[in-house]
Amino acid sequence: MITKFEVAADEAGLRLDQVVPKHVAGLSRRKARAVIDLGGVFVDRTRVKVAGRPVRAGQRIEVNVGGAVERSDQTPQAPGIVFVDDHVIVADKPAGLVTAPTPESDRGDLLDQLSRSYGEVFLVHRLDLPTSGLLVFARTRDANKQLGAAFARHDVDREYRAVAVGAVAAQTVDRPIQGKRAVTQFSVVEPLAGATLVAARLETGRTHQIRLHLAGLGHPVAGDTQHGGEASRTFEPRAPRLALHAAMLGFTHPATGERVRFERELPVELASWIARLRVPAS
Repeated sequence: MITKFEVAADEAGLRLDQVVPKHVAGLSRRKARAVIDLGGVFVDRTRVKVAGRPVRAGQRIEVNVGGAVERSDQTPQAPGIVFVDDHVIVADKPAGLVTAPTPESDRGDLLDQLSRSYGEVFLVHRLDLPTSGLLVFARTRDANKQLGAAFARHDVDREYRAVAVGAVAAQTVDRPIQGKRAVTQFSVVEPLAGATLVAARLETGRTHQIRLHLAGLGHPVAGDTQHGGEASRTFEPRAPRLALHAAMLGFTHPATGERVRFERELPVELASWIARLRVPAS
Protein backbone atom coordinates (compact mmCIF):
# COMPACT_ATOMS: atom_id res chain seq x y z
CA MET A 1 0.00 0.00 0.00
CA ILE A 2 1.37 3.41 -0.98
CA THR A 3 0.20 6.61 0.70
CA LYS A 4 1.33 10.04 -0.50
CA PHE A 5 0.64 13.34 1.21
CA GLU A 6 1.96 16.86 1.69
CA VAL A 7 2.88 18.15 5.14
CA ALA A 8 0.35 20.76 6.25
CA ALA A 9 1.31 24.04 7.90
CA ASP A 10 0.01 22.91 11.31
CA GLU A 11 2.13 19.74 11.09
CA ALA A 12 5.44 21.58 10.63
CA GLY A 13 7.94 20.63 13.34
CA LEU A 14 6.36 17.27 14.13
CA ARG A 15 8.56 14.17 14.12
CA LEU A 16 8.33 11.96 11.06
CA ASP A 17 6.92 9.11 13.18
CA GLN A 18 4.21 11.48 14.43
CA VAL A 19 3.02 12.81 11.09
CA VAL A 20 3.05 9.50 9.20
CA PRO A 21 0.35 7.77 11.34
CA LYS A 22 -1.91 10.81 10.87
CA HIS A 23 -2.12 10.08 7.14
CA VAL A 24 -1.94 6.28 6.95
CA ALA A 25 -5.08 4.57 8.20
CA GLY A 26 -4.52 1.84 10.77
CA LEU A 27 -0.82 2.64 11.20
CA SER A 28 0.21 3.08 14.83
CA ARG A 29 3.19 5.19 15.83
CA ARG A 30 5.11 2.02 16.76
CA LYS A 31 4.44 0.47 13.36
CA ALA A 32 5.27 3.78 11.67
CA ARG A 33 8.70 3.65 13.31
CA ALA A 34 9.16 0.10 11.98
CA VAL A 35 8.24 1.21 8.46
CA ILE A 36 10.68 4.14 8.69
CA ASP A 37 13.46 1.92 10.02
CA LEU A 38 12.96 -0.53 7.14
CA GLY A 39 13.30 2.30 4.63
CA GLY A 40 9.68 2.50 3.52
CA VAL A 41 9.32 6.29 3.90
CA PHE A 42 10.50 8.90 1.38
CA VAL A 43 10.59 12.64 2.03
CA ASP A 44 10.79 14.70 -1.16
CA ARG A 45 11.78 11.48 -3.00
CA THR A 46 14.66 10.71 -0.63
CA ARG A 47 14.53 7.63 1.60
CA VAL A 48 14.58 8.76 5.24
CA LYS A 49 15.23 6.31 8.10
CA VAL A 50 15.31 8.74 11.06
CA ALA A 51 12.00 8.53 12.94
CA GLY A 52 12.70 11.70 14.92
CA ARG A 53 13.43 13.91 11.93
CA PRO A 54 11.26 17.07 12.04
CA VAL A 55 9.14 17.71 8.95
CA ARG A 56 8.52 21.01 7.20
CA ALA A 57 5.34 22.38 5.68
CA GLY A 58 5.04 21.55 2.00
CA GLN A 59 7.27 18.48 2.07
CA ARG A 60 5.92 15.56 0.05
CA ILE A 61 5.97 12.25 1.87
CA GLU A 62 5.48 8.76 0.45
CA VAL A 63 4.83 5.82 2.78
CA ASN A 64 5.18 2.24 1.51
CA VAL A 65 3.58 -0.37 3.76
CA GLY A 66 3.51 -4.02 2.74
CA GLY A 67 4.90 -7.47 3.38
CA ALA A 68 8.31 -6.13 4.37
CA VAL A 69 6.92 -5.16 7.79
CA GLU A 70 5.73 -8.71 8.47
CA ARG A 71 8.96 -10.20 7.10
CA SER A 72 11.02 -7.94 9.37
CA ASP A 73 10.01 -10.08 12.36
CA GLN A 74 11.61 -13.11 10.71
CA THR A 75 15.29 -13.97 10.44
CA PRO A 76 16.35 -13.21 6.84
CA GLN A 77 16.93 -16.37 4.82
CA ALA A 78 20.50 -16.90 3.73
CA PRO A 79 21.23 -17.70 0.08
CA GLY A 80 23.43 -20.54 -1.08
CA ILE A 81 26.68 -19.32 -2.63
CA VAL A 82 27.24 -21.42 -5.75
CA PHE A 83 30.30 -19.61 -7.12
CA VAL A 84 32.33 -16.55 -6.25
CA ASP A 85 35.50 -14.93 -7.59
CA ASP A 86 36.79 -11.36 -7.87
CA HIS A 87 34.29 -10.54 -10.63
CA VAL A 88 30.98 -12.35 -10.07
CA ILE A 89 28.86 -14.07 -7.45
CA VAL A 90 26.37 -16.78 -8.39
CA ALA A 91 23.81 -17.29 -5.63
CA ASP A 92 20.94 -19.71 -5.08
CA LYS A 93 18.06 -17.54 -3.81
CA PRO A 94 15.52 -19.21 -1.53
CA ALA A 95 11.83 -18.55 -2.13
CA GLY A 96 10.53 -15.72 0.04
CA LEU A 97 13.73 -13.67 -0.09
CA VAL A 98 13.59 -10.33 -1.93
CA THR A 99 16.35 -9.97 -4.53
CA ALA A 100 17.08 -6.26 -4.03
CA PRO A 101 15.79 -3.17 -2.18
CA THR A 102 12.18 -2.18 -2.80
CA PRO A 103 10.25 0.98 -1.92
CA GLU A 104 9.16 -0.86 1.24
CA SER A 105 12.62 -1.75 2.51
CA ASP A 106 16.34 -1.58 1.82
CA ARG A 107 17.32 -4.11 4.48
CA GLY A 108 17.76 -7.89 4.57
CA ASP A 109 17.31 -8.51 0.84
CA LEU A 110 19.73 -10.72 -1.10
CA LEU A 111 21.75 -7.80 -2.48
CA ASP A 112 22.05 -6.34 1.00
CA GLN A 113 23.25 -9.66 2.44
CA LEU A 114 25.86 -10.13 -0.28
CA SER A 115 27.08 -6.54 0.10
CA ARG A 116 27.61 -7.06 3.81
CA SER A 117 29.70 -10.17 3.12
CA TYR A 118 31.60 -9.17 -0.04
CA GLY A 119 31.66 -5.38 -0.17
CA GLU A 120 30.31 -3.53 -3.19
CA VAL A 121 28.01 -5.80 -5.23
CA PHE A 122 26.00 -4.84 -8.31
CA LEU A 123 22.52 -6.09 -9.18
CA VAL A 124 22.37 -7.63 -12.66
CA HIS A 125 18.90 -9.25 -12.75
CA ARG A 126 16.14 -10.34 -10.38
CA LEU A 127 13.90 -13.24 -9.41
CA ASP A 128 10.39 -12.76 -8.06
CA LEU A 129 9.95 -12.98 -4.28
CA PRO A 130 8.27 -16.45 -4.38
CA THR A 131 10.69 -17.88 -6.97
CA SER A 132 13.84 -19.75 -5.97
CA GLY A 133 17.03 -20.37 -7.90
CA LEU A 134 20.11 -18.98 -9.58
CA LEU A 135 21.12 -15.33 -9.88
CA VAL A 136 24.39 -13.71 -10.92
CA PHE A 137 25.70 -10.52 -9.29
CA ALA A 138 28.69 -8.44 -10.39
CA ARG A 139 31.53 -7.44 -8.08
CA THR A 140 33.08 -4.77 -10.33
CA ARG A 141 31.65 -1.99 -12.47
CA ASP A 142 33.15 -3.55 -15.60
CA ALA A 143 31.62 -6.94 -14.84
CA ASN A 144 28.27 -5.27 -14.19
CA LYS A 145 28.45 -3.46 -17.54
CA GLN A 146 29.34 -6.61 -19.45
CA LEU A 147 26.73 -8.81 -17.77
CA GLY A 148 24.07 -6.13 -18.17
CA ALA A 149 24.83 -5.95 -21.89
CA ALA A 150 24.64 -9.75 -22.16
CA PHE A 151 21.19 -9.77 -20.57
CA ALA A 152 20.07 -6.90 -22.81
CA ARG A 153 21.00 -8.81 -25.98
CA HIS A 154 19.62 -12.08 -24.53
CA ASP A 155 23.04 -13.76 -24.58
CA VAL A 156 22.34 -15.61 -21.32
CA ASP A 157 21.11 -19.19 -20.92
CA ARG A 158 18.29 -19.50 -18.40
CA GLU A 159 16.19 -22.56 -17.73
CA TYR A 160 13.52 -22.93 -15.08
CA ARG A 161 11.55 -25.84 -13.67
CA ALA A 162 7.84 -25.26 -13.14
CA VAL A 163 4.88 -27.41 -12.21
CA ALA A 164 1.99 -26.39 -14.45
CA VAL A 165 -1.59 -27.40 -13.70
CA GLY A 166 -2.95 -29.86 -16.29
CA ALA A 167 -1.33 -31.59 -19.25
CA VAL A 168 1.08 -29.25 -21.05
CA ALA A 169 2.54 -30.02 -24.48
CA ALA A 170 6.01 -28.99 -25.60
CA GLN A 171 5.72 -25.67 -27.43
CA THR A 172 7.14 -22.19 -27.92
CA VAL A 173 5.03 -19.28 -26.71
CA ASP A 174 5.63 -15.98 -28.46
CA ARG A 175 3.22 -13.60 -26.76
CA PRO A 176 3.97 -9.97 -25.81
CA ILE A 177 3.94 -8.79 -22.22
CA GLN A 178 3.14 -5.13 -21.62
CA GLY A 179 3.72 -4.43 -25.31
CA LYS A 180 7.17 -6.06 -25.43
CA ARG A 181 8.04 -9.29 -27.25
CA ALA A 182 8.26 -12.26 -24.90
CA VAL A 183 9.30 -15.76 -25.96
CA THR A 184 9.42 -18.89 -23.80
CA GLN A 185 10.26 -22.42 -24.93
CA PHE A 186 8.48 -25.14 -22.93
CA SER A 187 9.44 -28.80 -22.91
CA VAL A 188 7.99 -31.65 -20.86
CA VAL A 189 10.23 -33.05 -18.13
CA GLU A 190 7.69 -35.38 -16.55
CA PRO A 191 3.90 -35.88 -16.63
CA LEU A 192 2.42 -35.79 -13.14
CA ALA A 193 -0.96 -36.51 -11.60
CA GLY A 194 -3.08 -33.57 -12.75
CA ALA A 195 -0.02 -31.51 -13.63
CA THR A 196 3.16 -31.39 -15.71
CA LEU A 197 6.73 -30.73 -14.66
CA VAL A 198 8.07 -28.52 -17.44
CA ALA A 199 11.39 -26.96 -18.37
CA ALA A 200 11.06 -23.34 -19.47
CA ARG A 201 13.87 -21.65 -21.40
CA LEU A 202 13.73 -17.88 -21.71
CA GLU A 203 14.58 -16.15 -24.97
CA THR A 204 13.52 -12.85 -23.43
CA GLY A 205 13.21 -11.77 -19.81
CA ARG A 206 9.96 -9.98 -19.02
CA THR A 207 8.47 -9.61 -15.56
CA HIS A 208 6.56 -12.77 -14.57
CA GLN A 209 7.10 -14.09 -18.12
CA ILE A 210 6.85 -17.84 -17.39
CA ARG A 211 3.92 -17.37 -15.03
CA LEU A 212 1.99 -15.23 -17.52
CA HIS A 213 2.70 -17.48 -20.50
CA LEU A 214 1.60 -20.63 -18.68
CA ALA A 215 -1.49 -18.89 -17.31
CA GLY A 216 -2.30 -17.73 -20.84
CA LEU A 217 -2.20 -21.35 -22.00
CA GLY A 218 -4.71 -22.26 -19.30
CA HIS A 219 -2.05 -24.16 -17.34
CA PRO A 220 -0.90 -21.82 -14.56
CA VAL A 221 2.02 -22.52 -12.28
CA ALA A 222 0.81 -24.36 -9.19
CA GLY A 223 0.82 -22.09 -6.16
CA ASP A 224 0.63 -18.90 -8.22
CA THR A 225 -1.72 -16.74 -6.17
CA GLN A 226 -1.26 -13.72 -8.46
CA HIS A 227 -1.77 -15.14 -11.96
CA GLY A 228 -2.99 -18.70 -11.38
CA GLY A 229 -6.70 -18.08 -10.92
CA GLU A 230 -9.07 -20.82 -9.80
CA ALA A 231 -7.04 -23.65 -11.37
CA SER A 232 -4.02 -22.86 -9.22
CA ARG A 233 -6.00 -22.11 -6.05
CA THR A 234 -7.91 -25.39 -6.08
CA PHE A 235 -5.12 -27.72 -7.22
CA GLU A 236 -4.48 -30.56 -4.77
CA PRO A 237 -2.25 -31.45 -3.13
CA ARG A 238 -1.61 -27.77 -2.54
CA ALA A 239 1.82 -26.53 -3.56
CA PRO A 240 4.00 -25.46 -0.60
CA ARG A 241 4.72 -22.20 -2.48
CA LEU A 242 5.04 -21.01 -6.08
CA ALA A 243 6.26 -24.07 -8.00
CA LEU A 244 8.90 -22.21 -10.00
CA HIS A 245 12.68 -22.59 -9.72
CA ALA A 246 15.54 -21.06 -11.74
CA ALA A 247 17.47 -24.28 -12.28
CA MET A 248 20.18 -23.32 -14.79
CA LEU A 249 22.13 -20.16 -15.57
CA GLY A 250 24.83 -19.80 -18.20
CA PHE A 251 26.76 -16.73 -19.35
CA THR A 252 30.13 -15.56 -20.65
CA HIS A 253 32.43 -14.78 -17.73
CA PRO A 254 33.16 -11.04 -17.92
CA ALA A 255 36.87 -11.45 -17.07
CA THR A 256 37.94 -14.77 -18.63
CA GLY A 257 35.65 -14.78 -21.66
CA GLU A 258 34.79 -18.43 -20.97
CA ARG A 259 31.24 -19.69 -21.17
CA VAL A 260 30.20 -20.87 -17.70
CA ARG A 261 27.12 -22.80 -16.63
CA PHE A 262 25.61 -23.43 -13.21
CA GLU A 263 22.77 -25.72 -12.15
CA ARG A 264 20.75 -26.17 -8.98
CA GLU A 265 18.33 -28.98 -8.19
CA LEU A 266 14.80 -28.28 -7.00
CA PRO A 267 14.72 -27.27 -3.33
CA VAL A 268 13.55 -29.91 -0.87
CA GLU A 269 10.08 -28.46 -0.27
CA LEU A 270 9.25 -28.60 -3.99
CA ALA A 271 10.99 -31.92 -4.67
CA SER A 272 9.11 -33.71 -1.88
CA TRP A 273 5.79 -32.22 -3.02
CA ILE A 274 6.43 -33.28 -6.64
CA ALA A 275 7.18 -36.81 -5.41
CA ARG A 276 3.58 -36.97 -4.16
CA LEU A 277 2.36 -36.11 -7.67
CA ARG A 278 4.24 -38.86 -9.47
CA VAL A 279 2.10 -41.46 -11.19
CA PRO A 280 3.08 -45.00 -10.10
CA ALA A 281 4.64 -47.08 -12.89
CA SER A 282 2.22 -49.66 -14.26
